[in-house]
Amino acid sequence: MAMSSESQPARRVALGTWPTPLEPMPRLALALGLGADDLWVKRDDLTGLGGGGNKVRKLEWTCGEALADGASVLVTMGAPQSNHARLTAAAGARLGLEVVLVLSGAPGSSTSGNLALDSLFGATVVWAGDADDQELASVAGDVVERLRRQGAVPSLIPFGGSSVSGARGYEVCGRELLAQAPDLATVVVAVGSGGTMAGLLGPLGTSRVLGVHCGAVTDPGRAVADLASGLSGGDCPPEALRLRLDQVGTGYAALTEATLAALTLTARTEGIVLDPIYTGRAMAGLLAAIEEGEVRPGQRTVFLHSGGMAGLFGHGATLAKLEETLSVSTP
Repeated sequence: MAMSSESQPARRVALGTWPTPLEPMPRLALALGLGADDLWVKRDDLTGLGGGGNKVRKLEWTCGEALADGASVLVTMGAPQSNHARLTAAAGARLGLEVVLVLSGAPGSSTSGNLALDSLFGATVVWAGDADDQELASVAGDVVERLRRQGAVPSLIPFGGSSVSGARGYEVCGRELLAQAPDLATVVVAVGSGGTMAGLLGPLGTSRVLGVHCGAVTDPGRAVADLASGLSGGDCPPEALRLRLDQVGTGYAALTEATLAALTLTARTEGIVLDPIYTGRAMAGLLAAIEEGEVRPGQRTVFLHSGGMAGLFGHGATLAKLEETLSVSTP
């Protein structure tokens, strides 16, 4: 099943560095029982802006729309260590726009990782308490109305930057991948709010995109399918997706043993850093898919590295585990 978006007027602002590299991961491939040339990594952690990551591709489109509409303030939402929030703050700094971040949680819960960068980029944080993605959207709507009453022109960017507009950034990425690896069989991607996977489906089709649910939304299949349908103008049923739901563990913020093992193996074979929420879970999903025979030797598999390294430094449980396993010798 392949899909393509309808022709739309381009409202895009340049924020990233393209195309991102496609690099081999031969030592990791061999460690997993694949051929040395079977496993590659699409380096969307190297997108340039604000520490890099997949959200830059989406922000080129959502911020382009905001500028075209005369916005003076960007408003978005997420978890305290949201990569999307961090990069929205960076995009606002680049474009001369104020940024308000509506984050779940309370002041003092964390001051490291992405939150430190939110501050560095000059964003304002509104704490929403113990809120899920829908409750965050409600609080963000209230913030937008308050800003309008104060005379500002706010633009609301949805949770994770995942809108039909934002997902267009990953249609572009899908075309990049086809140019770099025309023979690819599977691209593995973390699924948060759904826009990254949805955008890839147009150029690559549902059979070549394997998503790994990371626990950010309650119904990832529906989130991806709705965005993909909006892009194509057709119907993409959730049951048509290749979507793994087995790597969330006890919850979005919780480190799983499989994730820790996956991010440790990747670092020690390839020198590539993953994070414990998104890319670590996606790599754990890839390892499970190889073990089950869903991903096989002799086929080109691409792991889409969607960034998020800053989030590692805000995740205390992961840092503690890594410190426990630190190899120390006496002088």
